[in-house]
Amino acid sequence: MLSSAPSKVRCRQIAEADLEAVADLLREGFPSRARKYWTTGFERMRRRPPPSDAPRFGYVLDVDGALVGVLLLLFTGMAQARPTFNVSSWYVRPGYRGFATLLVTMALRRKDAVYLNTSPIEHSLPILTALGFRPLSNGQLVSALWLSPPGRARVRAISPTEQACRHPQLPEFDLLRDHAANGCISLVCDTGADQIPFIFTRRDIRYAPLGVAQLIWCRQYEDLARLAGPLGRALAQRGAPLVICDANGPVEGLVGRYFPGKSPKFFKGPIQPRINDLAFSEAVIFGP
Repeated sequence: MLSSAPSKVRCRQIAEADLEAVADLLREGFPSRARKYWTTGFERMRRRPPPSDAPRFGYVLDVDGALVGVLLLLFTGMAQARPTFNVSSWYVRPGYRGFATLLVTMALRRKDAVYLNTSPIEHSLPILTALGFRPLSNGQLVSALWLSPPGRARVRAISPTEQACRHPQLPEFDLLRDHAANGCISLVCDTGADQIPFIFTRRDIRYAPLGVAQLIWCRQYEDLARLAGPLGRALAQRGAPLVICDANGPVEGLVGRYFPGKSPKFFKGPIQPRINDLAFSEAVIFGP
């Protein structure tokens, strides 16, 4: 008898035609996530053109045309002229996990890029260390910003349909409007002397009976403490009186509690990115 030909396993970029099968695979690997969670994210990834030599969606393991593994790679932007990617949603079917390192090798092959892991599973932490990832933040601060001193600033929101001509002195306007289009809360604090932008996303936290927003992006961490009062009241009016931000300890000027070990973030690459720079990361692309 002739034996069947051995299976051919290859790692390749995810193509548009793969997305339905990729959604099935991710639904299998992450059963708590609805299918719409993934398909909405893919649609948002379509609107984020990556550098010409990077994949739009990530990589799959292909065995004779059947997909058995996936690793998403989200292009988040440029940090000091270096491309930055969020490595996300790694899953390989049990029978093929010996090939899982192919996905990682392909995804992390650029030496000039910065890579983020923003939601590591605890048992994967030794793997991250072995791959060269380093800690970026070690915990999170939960703060009631509105309890901070009032401060002097007028807060306004940027909508998805906002016109750039109305904000000629706001260089981050496109960033704020694009995040608003992805369901985020994009706010600008006008101090009279400057316009200070912030981006938050809504979170559904089981242990928090009140509405929660997570800080996604700001120019510098110090701005959050300086403008905490006006920001807190603006967010409370939008149903989010509590704010989560990544931190490495209590933050002076913010009323709240620090939770060490909660949702740590890691990075790999030649430069260390700013803490709380989660623009276009999985928290935005896929939502809470």
